[in-house]
Amino acid sequence: RGEVKGPAIPADFVEYEDEKLPNIRKVIAKAMHHSLESMAQLTINMSFDASAIMNFRKGVKAKAETLCLPNITLGDMVVYTTAKTLLSHKSLNAHYSGDALRRFNTVHMGVAVDTERGLMVPTLFNSDRMTLPEISANTKDVAGQAKSGTINPDLLQGGTFTITNLGNLGVETFTPVINPPQTAILGVCGISTKVREVNGKMETYPSMGLSLTINHMVVDGAPAARFLKDLCNNLENFAVMLLA
Repeated sequence: RGEVKGPAIPADFVEYEDEKLPNIRKVIAKAMHHSLESMAQLTINMSFDASAIMNFRKGVKAKAETLCLPNITLGDMVVYTTAKTLLSHKSLNAHYSGDALRRFNTVHMGVAVDTERGLMVPTLFNSDRMTLPEISANTKDVAGQAKSGTINPDLLQGGTFTITNLGNLGVETFTPVINPPQTAILGVCGISTKVREVNGKMETYPSMGLSLTINHMVVDGAPAARFLKDLCNNLENFAVMLLA
């Protein structure tokens, strides 16, 4: 029997390359491992009708130039609504120390930012007291600082809850990893078209997914689901949230 040979490979072909991990990648790796090792993490998924936030953004974009409005993104609206909703679900806006749960009366929102150096999570302090334009402006500001490497280290700590957004990459669901000592993290997913029955007729609508990971050691599934349900309802009624 003849010997089976694969395709010819050039003599100068390099089979692999070793890349030494930068220090920040090592820090991230250690933090992720510690998070998963020290908690019982559970992720639940839910979706909502994104028509309200999409229509709001469309209206803002149409009037942005004449009214000097900032570029409000769907992510900004999720951050704004989440900060307001968390005030009624304080076990998710909390720090767990091993023998005590510290529930916060204000929301210091961590916003995950993808940078060339690795994932960074700047904090929007007292985000529940910010207006939507303030949320938008501050998010863009700290994200820019994180990407340029000029961010103050004080802005990379102190968060009570974190939001990470992979929706712009088309992700439908995922499992966000909690940033200790926080008790929860929200993953924002992409928008897809779904079908539902209304008055006996089938209609399509834009659906956005949310993935919530909780520390099941201190937060049970039912309270987490109630928070997610309230958040989805608030996002579906976004105009009302702006009056809160």
